[in-house]
Amino acid sequence: MKDLPLRYSTTAIVLHWLLAVAILASLLVGNFMSDLSLSPLRLRLANWHKWAGVTILALSLLRLAWRLTHRPPPDVPMARWQQRAAHATHWAMYLLFLAVPLAGWAYSSASGFPVVWFGVLALPDLVAPDKALAAGLKALHALLAYLLAALVAVHVAAAIKHHFVDRDGLLARMGLGGKRP
Repeated sequence: MKDLPLRYSTTAIVLHWLLAVAILASLLVGNFMSDLSLSPLRLRLANWHKWAGVTILALSLLRLAWRLTHRPPPDVPMARWQQRAAHATHWAMYLLFLAVPLAGWAYSSASGFPVVWFGVLALPDLVAPDKALAAGLKALHALLAYLLAALVAVHVAAAIKHHFVDRDGLLARMGLGGKRP
């Protein structure tokens, strides 16, 4: 473990923060637009939300590939149950980084609205148009998004606890919080 760096690589840190911003923005926009009636604003936000979702999916695949091919820094000392909870939460978030956009893409396809990434690249429909399927996929997309939001909140709360209560330098691994002790 001595030879491992104390911080994640610059690539891992950049991907982490890009995804954090994109996911937070997409969750906020998705939640906001769901309360709007059909209007030009809702259509613009829906397109932005789809573009963000496809971008999140692509960045998540890149981040997962990076994570699987690059060793992370060693865990900071903590109770075994905390290590297990942290690892389970991280892998559950990776799963949801993929599942939420895929469910949204499938919902859009089932609704008969194609996904055109940034208005330029038409993506294939994942399923054929089907109103009943669309309703189920809409509910699934929302459920998975709320589950992701809850896990992100737990992730942030744990990072804050480690920084302010444990003072163990955990945030420094992701480029925040000063030097690791």
